[in-house]
Parts: sequence; C-alpha cells; structure tokens
Amino acid sequence: MAYSWQTDPNPNESHEKQYEHQEFLVVNQPHSSSQVSLGFDQIVDEISGKIPHYESEIDENNFFVPTAPKWDSTGHSLNEAHQISLNEFTSKSRELSWHQVRKAPAIGFSPSVLPKPQNMNKECSWGSPIGKHHGADDSRFSILAPSFTSLDKINLEKELENENYNYHIGFESSIPPTNSSFSSDFMPKEENKRSGHVNIVEPSLMLLKGSLQPGMWESTWQKNIESIGCSIQLVEVPQSSNTSLASFCNKVKKIRERYHAADVNFNSGKIWSTTTAFPYQLFSKTKFNIHIFIDNSTQPLHFMPCANDLVKDLIAEILHFCTNDQLLPKDHILSVCGSEEFLQNDHCLGSHKMFQKDKSVIQLHLQKSREAPGKLSRKHEEDHSQFYLNQLLEFMHIWKVSRQCLLTLIRKYDFHLKYLLKTQENVDNIIEEVKKICSVLGCVETKQITDAVNELSLILQRKAENFYQSSETSAKGLIEKVTTELSTSIYQLINVYCNSFYADFQPVNVPRCISYLNPGLPSHLSFTVYAAHNIPETWVHRINFPLEIKSLPRESMLTVKLFGIACATNNANLLAWTCLPLFPKEKSILGSMLFSMTLQSEPPIEMIAPGVWDVSQPSPVTLQIDFPATGWEYMKPDSEENRSNLEEPLKECIKHIARLSQKQTPLLLSEEKKRYLWFYRFYCNNENCSLPLVLGSAPGWDERTVSEMHTILRRWTFSQPLEALGLLTSSFPDQEIRKVAVQQLDNLLNDELLEYLPQLVQAVKFEWNLESPLVQLLLHRSLQSIQVAHRLYWLLKNAENEAYFKSWYQKLLAALQFCAGKALNDEFSKEQKLIKILGDIGEKVKSASDHQRQEALKKEISRLEEFFQDVNTCHLPLNPALCIKGIDHDACSYFTSNALPLKITFINANPMGKNISIIFKAGDDLRQDMLVLQIIQVMDNIWLQEGLDMQMIIYRCLSTGKDQGLVQMVPDAVTLAKIHRHSGLIGPLKENTIKKWFSQHNHLKANYEKALRNFFYSCAGWCVVTFILGVCDRHNDNIMLTKSGHMFHIDFGKFLGHAQTFGGIKRDRAPFIFTSEMDYFITEGGKNPQHFQDFVELCCRAYNIIRKHSQLLLNLLEMMLYAGLPELSGIQDLKYVYNNLRPQDTDLEATSHFTKKIKESLECFPVKLNNLIHTLAQMSAISPAKSTSQTFPQESCLLSTTRSIERATILGFSKKSSNLYLIQVTHSNNETSLTEKSFEQFSKLHSQLQKQFASLTLPEFPHWWHLPFTNSDHRRFRDLNHYMEQILNGSHEVTNNVSSTCYLLKFPDKKPKVQLVISYKDVKLTILVKHMKNIHLPDGSAPSAHVEFYLLPYPSEVRRRKTKSVPKCTDPTYNEIVVYDEVTELQGHVLMLIVKSKTVFVGAINIRLCSVPLDEEKWYPLGNSII
Repeated sequence: MAYSWQTDPNPNESHEKQYEHQEFLVVNQPHSSSQVSLGFDQIVDEISGKIPHYESEIDENNFFVPTAPKWDSTGHSLNEAHQISLNEFTSKSRELSWHQVRKAPAIGFSPSVLPKPQNMNKECSWGSPIGKHHGADDSRFSILAPSFTSLDKINLEKELENENYNYHIGFESSIPPTNSSFSSDFMPKEENKRSGHVNIVEPSLMLLKGSLQPGMWESTWQKNIESIGCSIQLVEVPQSSNTSLASFCNKVKKIRERYHAADVNFNSGKIWSTTTAFPYQLFSKTKFNIHIFIDNSTQPLHFMPCANDLVKDLIAEILHFCTNDQLLPKDHILSVCGSEEFLQNDHCLGSHKMFQKDKSVIQLHLQKSREAPGKLSRKHEEDHSQFYLNQLLEFMHIWKVSRQCLLTLIRKYDFHLKYLLKTQENVDNIIEEVKKICSVLGCVETKQITDAVNELSLILQRKAENFYQSSETSAKGLIEKVTTELSTSIYQLINVYCNSFYADFQPVNVPRCISYLNPGLPSHLSFTVYAAHNIPETWVHRINFPLEIKSLPRESMLTVKLFGIACATNNANLLAWTCLPLFPKEKSILGSMLFSMTLQSEPPIEMIAPGVWDVSQPSPVTLQIDFPATGWEYMKPDSEENRSNLEEPLKECIKHIARLSQKQTPLLLSEEKKRYLWFYRFYCNNENCSLPLVLGSAPGWDERTVSEMHTILRRWTFSQPLEALGLLTSSFPDQEIRKVAVQQLDNLLNDELLEYLPQLVQAVKFEWNLESPLVQLLLHRSLQSIQVAHRLYWLLKNAENEAYFKSWYQKLLAALQFCAGKALNDEFSKEQKLIKILGDIGEKVKSASDHQRQEALKKEISRLEEFFQDVNTCHLPLNPALCIKGIDHDACSYFTSNALPLKITFINANPMGKNISIIFKAGDDLRQDMLVLQIIQVMDNIWLQEGLDMQMIIYRCLSTGKDQGLVQMVPDAVTLAKIHRHSGLIGPLKENTIKKWFSQHNHLKANYEKALRNFFYSCAGWCVVTFILGVCDRHNDNIMLTKSGHMFHIDFGKFLGHAQTFGGIKRDRAPFIFTSEMDYFITEGGKNPQHFQDFVELCCRAYNIIRKHSQLLLNLLEMMLYAGLPELSGIQDLKYVYNNLRPQDTDLEATSHFTKKIKESLECFPVKLNNLIHTLAQMSAISPAKSTSQTFPQESCLLSTTRSIERATILGFSKKSSNLYLIQVTHSNNETSLTEKSFEQFSKLHSQLQKQFASLTLPEFPHWWHLPFTNSDHRRFRDLNHYMEQILNGSHEVTNNVSSTCYLLKFPDKKPKVQLVISYKDVKLTILVKHMKNIHLPDGSAPSAHVEFYLLPYPSEVRRRKTKSVPKCTDPTYNEIVVYDEVTELQGHVLMLIVKSKTVFVGAINIRLCSVPLDEEKWYPLGNSII
C-alpha cells in the first residue's frame, strides 16, 4: 500500500489553540451519577482522614513537582523552533547512544522496597529502531516530516561538547494536547507533488505527539537534570480522552443534528406501516373491502377502493362522502384499527404489506394528523443535547477510572512528596502512593516509574549510610532530580492511559521529552513488546516481521498472544490475547501504547477485525507495546483507467464466466476458478457476473491488486442495490469497497432496509471503525423510521450477548439511544423491564414442581399487574405498533414442552383491538428461528412481487437476550399432532384425517373451497422454503393448521440439513413434509387427480422464482456466518443451500428435480411413522379423560343454503354411444347444460354414497335385475330420473356431495393428452415431459405408463429415450427431461412419442419439430395407433 512517514505536526502550537479544534471539550463537567465503584472508597476515606489541613491550600487539580533553576540566563525554550541539519544531527547522535543502556523493567512492587535494577542489553525496548529506510525508489511512498521543535544549531553544538547535558523539561509551557488530528497539508506543496522518488526531508528534534517514548526519556534523564516546577492539571473531557471514541461521539452528534425535532417528515413520532414496491402482477384489477371508522360516527363506512389507489385519494373520497370537502386530505391519516400503525399517504394501498397479506375486510380509523398520537417523537430541547463518554459507557464497563479518585490519590502523593523533600525521610509512603496511582490506572507500572522509585530508595539508603558526607546539598539535589523524574513518569503514565483507554479526563499540559536519536524510518514492520502488566515475570522482546510496511494492506490487523509454560508438562498454554489495527485512522501507531488483553479462549482468526476485542477497555492484563517513533501514513494509490487495449473476448470465454457466476459467492469458488475469473476480470459486467464474485477472486490485497479492484469497482454498474450486500461480508475488509456497498444500499427505502437489518448488524463486525459509512447509514435510518430504530435496538441488545464485538455493539446501541430521543428511550426501558419480569416468571414456573406450576404462574402474574400500574402502557417488543395495558389472567398458561414456555395474553391498549397473545420462551436460542423466518419472509416478498400469493403465515419472532425471546401466537391455529390425536391411535396413518378436520370446521361450501385453496398454496410454499433451507426435525408437533386452511411450520432449531439422528439413523428422511393425507385433501380423496398436477406446477413455479434470487439468499446467509448460530457456521452450510437452489440448472432441469423431491416426500413412509411416534408420546403424557373427551364425529358433509343443481333429466341415449345417457342439468341460476353418463357410472355413484353416508337412508337404486324383460330402456329412463329427483330433493348433505363431485356437471374433454415443453439451444434438443391426462388401458383400467421417444429419421436404437413409469394412474405427473445432443437443425426431424404400460400400447403422437412452439407448455393429443 502507499504510506507516508508521519511524526508530530505543529508541536509549537499552543495548548489553547489546539483545543479550539476539539468540538466537544467541556472543562470540569460534573461527574456522572452512574459512576461505578472501583473499590477505592477505603483509600479515599483514609486520605480524607489523614491529609493535613493545609491541603486545602493546594489546588485540587495541581500535581506538585519540585522547582529547579532555569537552564541559563539566555536559555532557549523548547517552544523556540530551530532547524538542525541532517549531517549535524546524525554526527552527534552517536555521542548520545550510550544513554540508551537499559535496565530490566521490574514490573510489580514488592511489599516493602522495590527490587534493584538489573542490567539488560543495550537495545532500547521502549525506543524507536535505528535504521535506514529501504525501498526509497518506490513511488508509492513519500516521507513526511514536519518542522520539529528544537534547539538552535549553535547552542546545540555547545551543549553537545559538554559532558553533562542539562535539558529543560518545559512543564510550565503550553504544550499541545495529545491526539490532535494530523494535517495532510503540513508539507510544502512542491514536496508533496514529487513522484517517482522518496522525498526525504531533514528530520529535526521533535516532540512526539500522543505517545510515550521511554527510550527518549532515558536519553535525557540519565544526565544531570535540574528540577523545575510544574503544575499538572486533569481536565474533564466528557467526549473521552480517547480520540477514536471522541470522534465517534462527534460523528453521532452531527448525524443527530441533521434531523431536527421540528421536521415532521422524520420526527412524526408515528409508526408507519411498512410498504414495498407495488406488486402489479398481484393486484392488476384487485379491489379491497375496507371499513372506515370515524370518531363522530358509530357505524363504519364501507369503501371498495382499487389496489393502486393512493391512500390520500381514499382519504379525499372519505371526506367527500362525509360532506367535508373543506377539509384537506393532507391533514388526515388512516390508522389500522387495534394498533398504532398508520398508512403512508403517498403510497398505494396495495403497496402496504398488510394489504398484500390480508384479503378479508380491513378496518381503518380516520384521524386528524395533529390529533393522532405522536408520543414517540423527539422534543425540541433534545436538538442541542450532547453525546458524551459517560452516556456511552454507563452500562458498558465496570472498570472505569474516576477523575476525582485519581486526584485524591495525587493530592496524597503530593503531600508525602513535599514531606520527603523537606525531611528526606518516609520514602515508603511515597512508594505506597505510587502503587495506588498505578493500581487505579489499570495496574500498569512503567519502567520509568520503577527505575525512579528504585533510584529514590537507593539515594535515601546511601544517605542513611553517610554516602554523601562531603556534600549535604548533593543528596538533596539528587532527591529533587529523582522525584522530578518520578512525577514526570506518573504524569506520562496518566497521559498514556488516557490515550490508550476510555477516560473522561486527560492531562492539560503533557510533559514532553526530546531525543537526539534519529529513529529512522523502518521499512519492515517492527515494534517492541515491552511488558504484559500484572504478569509476575518481565517479558520484553523486540518483534521484527520480515514484511515491508509498504506491502501491508491498510486493513492489516496485529494479533498478540500471551502463552504460559506449564512447569509439569512444559506445554505452552494460551493465557491471554489481544488484537489491534496497525493503521488506525490510516496512520501507523506511534510510540508506546497500552492494550488490554482478553482472557477468552482462542481468538476467532476467521473474523479478526478492530472490534473483535476492545483494546481500549481496561482489563486485568494490560500489554504495553512500543512502536517506532516515526510511522507511515496511508496514501490512496492511483489506478489506471485505460483499458482500451483489451481484445474482444471469445464467446466461449464469456460463457465460462457466466457459468462461474452461478456460484453466487466467492466462498464457493475453487482457487482455479478464482484465477480464471480474475484473469478475465475486465470482461465481467453485471450481465454475465456479479461484482462480489469478481472482487472475491482477487489473488491478494497488495497495492496493485487493490488498485485493480478499485478500478473495477468504479466502472461497475449495479443491476440493483441488493447486489452490494455481498460486498459487506467478511471477505471484503477493504474500506473503499465497503463504502461503495453502503452507497448502493442507501438507495433502498427504509422499509426495504428493515428486511435486512440482522445482516447489516452483523456486517458492523467487519467495519474498520464505528464512524464507518455502514454505522452512519444505520443511525440515519433509525432517525428516519421508528420501525428501523425499534428493530435495531433489539438486534443490538441481543448482539451484546455475543462472545466478541460486544463493546462495539454497546457503543452503537448507546449512539442509537442518543439519536432516538427520550420518548422512544422510555419505551425501550419499559419493554426491557417487561422482558425482565417475564424472564423471572419463567424461572419461577420452571423451578416449581409439576402440580404447583399453574399456581406459581398465577402468583407471579401479579408482578405484571404491578408493572402496568406503574407504566400504564407499553409497546410490545415483537411489534412496536401494538400497545398493551394489562394482562388477561384467565388466558395465561404454560406449555408442557421441555422449555416450559409461557403463554401470556395482554390487553390491547387500543379499544378497537383484540387481546394479544404471545409465547415467552426461555432456554431456547431464538436467533436461528429469527433467521429462518426472515429468509422465508424474503422469499414470500419475492413471490408477491411476481404476482404469486402463496398464502404464507410467517409469525413474528424476537430474541430478546441469551436463550430467551418472544414468539407471536397465530389465532385459531392447532398442531397437526392434535388433529391426529383426535382421530384416534392411528390417526397419523389415516389418509383422510386432514380432510375430515377441514370439513368439520367449514360447513359452508364457499368456506371449504377457500380453505382448500389456502391449504393448496400454503402447503406448496412451505414445501419450497423448507426444502431450500433444509429445515429438519419435522413432525406433526411442528406443523400447524388454521381453520381457514393455512398451513405453516414452527420451531426451526434444526436447519441446513442438520437432521437429528436416532441410533445413527436420520429421523428426517424426506426432503420436506408432503404426505399422502395432504395429497388426499388436495385431490379431494382422489376425485380430482389433476389437482396434484396443479400442485406440482405451483411448487415448481415457486421454486424457479426463488432460484432467480439465489445470490440474495446466499448473501444473507453468508453475512450471518459469524453470528454464533449453532448450525450456520461454515462454507459447507452455504454449499448445502446452494445445492438445493441449483442456480446452475435451467428451469426445466429444476422443475424435473423438484418434482422428484415431491414424489420422494409423498412416498416416504418414515414421515408417517415419525408422526405416529410423536402422537403416541403426546397421548401418553395426556390424562385419559383429556384424550378421550374430544373426538371427531363421523365426517360431516358440506351444508349449503343454496343448491348449485336444481334438477337433472335424462333425455335419451347419446348419439356418440348407445351406452351413454344424455342428461340435461338445470342449475340454480336457471342455466342448463348437457352431460353424458353410463349406467355403470350411476351405479358407482350410488355405491360411493352408500359408503359415505352409511347412517342415512338413500333412495333405492334401479339395478339391472329390477328391469322387466320388455321395454327395459323406457323403464330405466323413468327409474333413473326418479332416483336423481329423490337424490337432489333429499338430504342437503347428499345433494351437495353430488354437486361438489361435479358428477352431473359437464365433464371436460376426456381425450388422452400429454403435456410437453420442447427447447432447442446450442444443437441440444431438450424435452420436458410434464403431465398426461385421461389415459386408460383398453379395458378402461389405470395404466402404469411410461413414455418412449424416438427422434426420426435416425435409427431407433440410437435415438430412443425413455421415462420412468408412474404406477396405476390415469393422470400421471412426470416432469422428466429427455435430451438429444448434436441435433444440428430441427428441419426434417420428427419426434415420435409412444405411451406404454409395460408392453401394452396406450397412445402415441408424431411431432414435426420445425413447427413446434419452443419453450412453451403445450398439450398434445394422443392417438390410438403408431404412425
């Protein structure tokens, strides 16, 4: 990558001027009331009792250091800037090198006196490496060096000639604060413009900014330093002493300031109903049935608006109807009755998701905008509120340094220091105070502090031994010198602590130190691991990686692990680890820094990112690393846009790129395929490939490759914003790529973005900092939509429980709450309290014995009553549009499953709404359920946009914490297991169980047909989604039915094919759940076999629609790989879904594949066996009284108030055949139709009625033995007419059964047919055999038919193809593909199709291929002979 050399800019800039650049600095802010106790209360109390009275004379923010005389009468201040030539600098630096001799840092004080220093090697572990810059000819680098503070050249030479150097430590001067931003404009423009060579600017003596340079301290302190006076002040910094955190607070504040409380567009305080793009195919001519309630009217108004009508147009129509034309529609809004959800006036009715799913009568309430509750809006006074550190950390860290506590310790240290300077006694008191100060500052003790304390003890020890007898003033001068060093070291520790960790204070005047060493510019990554504080033994080691800094990506992370060697086994065990970005803020780290270490197990190597562990959060073990004093600054590399020399790619190459693009995600590409795709990267575009695939195939992250990636990124045209989701996965750490991805996602509407929030929250893990575009996007959208803010809040609350990235999510959550305002935060607090109470109730119920659980539940429910008495109302975490105000005691209970979930029924706060029932589960991880339901919702949205309503019921689910959450209860839904139990012991093995249950609950024909239709679509939809996602653990307790016919699945603890096993055998043997009893209901007991064909067609259509969006589904799953879900953790899980989606297949191939899965599921007997086992297990758990109290009566037939057939009369024999009677049917609307029936068909109808209505007395059927020998035809006409009259005028049950079976209606064409789709592409002829109708053997029985194909005029043995046979079916379904390769043309070819049942001929047809409509479904009639 490109970097420039950086050091401290503008060191001469005054402290006050520097602070003008800091927007948030507020001095002496009161300390937060939520301050966490650090355990120093006893120390503070002790100090308060022992410090003398004259302590009050000392300023509470002042830290005393002994005074010293001035340097000389004409001494030069460090604030005077003078240049030193490079030659003079380097020539003199050798004379100072001997000062770099180091002593072993003894970390940790002994109980009495600190250990004596030991000799170490001469290399400076704190200092910067001395070396030359390599690779100076590399055009990617320019070395920047500011004009440093220094002594003038002449005086410097004079001082260097003297053996004893006196350095002025300018504590009293105004020195710039730490961590001010680095100016890229610091260098002269003419130097910045140079290219092709490294610009080496002569370095000068410098004051390092925001970093501790112990090596440099020693170069000055080892000489005779005359003490001077200093005043150390700790100023309160509410926005944090840590620059990254302060910058984040500043960014959040600026985002908030863009949304004023007076802006009603973004601060209405209302929860708007979610919308989508208008589904034209679904609502082409649809009208909605709407009831409008108005405040001053008791009766609702009825309207039938079109789906594409705007909401504001409906409001205008309502006002006009109410003769209120003077009222403006813009002043009114419509809310959904029973909730606080409002329709969006500028959107179509059909764009609202609630209209897309609810086809019943919709009830709305017309309100005035100013009167509608906007209680969640932000207030005007909140526009100017500040976002400070304490707001961010009040619930984050228990280890937080108090400024007041530190000042108290400093005052006591100051007191003992004065006493020591006065008496030269009681050094132990000084040591104890230093211990306490170090303990408060993260238990960090630098070597400078240790050395100063050791030297101080040694001086006093020698004084006691009369070592300084010759000079009394010498001992005092040494003590003053060493105490100055000690105070300065403590001050520097405070500064490093504030720079490294989160603190709400920082030193005002940071003492600076100078060095005559030229640190050079290291070309390799190099730093010193100085010490791991709080570890008994010292650990100092210089690390030098054989990696050139210029070759490292901007997003490089450094991971440091601390191992311990077990004495017994001599094995290395991981003790702690930390990780940090090498180039935060696009600059390398300078000087010494402290990093906290985590004691967690192995770091997650696959997701190492800056947020994985918060190194700025104090922890028990602290790592001190000394980086070089000079560093690199990232400079964005230039890229070449000129690609004019590209040759036209071969067609075969383009085809291969398109084939590779079917992999959808780079994780599924092999290394060879990645190399191929990258080689042809400039031939890729949005028509033949996807951008994540192209960029994901890059060979590395070196500068040239990244430059090429950025070139592709700039010229790429996105087909849709969601394509950019793939660029936010862990595969793309590059900030520029992620920035472009967020720019694309910014084109999504709030309601669209709402669908993908779980993935975006996970993507935050791989951002480089919390000021990233993605974080800004989330905060912006939360300010624009309460729906987004509410869902984001609970996602972040749940993410706090993750093992890693916890600190980042806590900061983002604090930022969200700052943006949300007080009203919404109050709601969050109430919801959080509600969840806490529900969790406590669940624990009490679990801990109670079986017979006491219901009593325990009743007792604990009272806590919820108290809660509602305190808060009045509370929004439901599952759905912010629902507001609740109390509990329905009688409706609350618990379920007997292992987790003992609670069923809680709340009273709706809206008087027009019904009670709301939810399930609270504790002990189950609901995050996986949330993900599965989210993916299913995405699939349903895709279907709706394609005009396909699969009647999916997708209930809400919310994980509210670790292994707990809420689940929406669907009204009037029962498990399939309960239906099976009501059908007796072998209910799961019966074919008609489901059909009986729907017949019982839908007596009217219209209701029954609606239930059948809903089941037909919902069953197909759930077959597709559970197959794609590999949902396992499917049994009759996890499938639910509603009386209106909707089927849906629950409990998604097992998915992606992770099936449960029993004795090594998978319990889930079928691809999905589609049983014979479901087929029995769909085909109405086999009476309508074509319904099964329609079901297969619907499933395959829905499957192929989803397959077109494979990339979106795989991206959504890939972004959740590191969410900690138990069954989504690796590439193999993505590959499972990829294999089920089969994006590489054509629609014909996919149709054939899914049809096989339907047949496989239908024939899977272990599914029924599994249902039987579950039913028996549940029946054994239910008391006999309960299990036998409810049984199904004999199947009831459909009762209708009107009859569809009034009468039927036989007119005579059919002209086609003398065996068929011609019957005239008169319908209830007086229309007539003709149909034909044989006597055998009448007899068969009578037999069916006898079986179905055994308890009813049916009319006597005129069998053949009742006929006389003469005039039998006339007698049969009369008897059959009399029989039909009795049937149609008799029992309603029998009459409607005859009508529902369409027995007397005109039957469709009974000619045998075959349905084919013929496709021809690239000399390949493909035939999809779909279905056949009305095929029979010569004796009229059902054949076991297969299809044979012959492509003429080729020899039959070469061109013969054959399908599988379908056993004993007159309307078989195949969906099998037959392929002929190397068919150069269709002209002159004939496809001969023959249908056989084993060896018996059934039908045939010859198809001239040149006249066939290609790629279309077509029914072909079958002849009765081969031509």
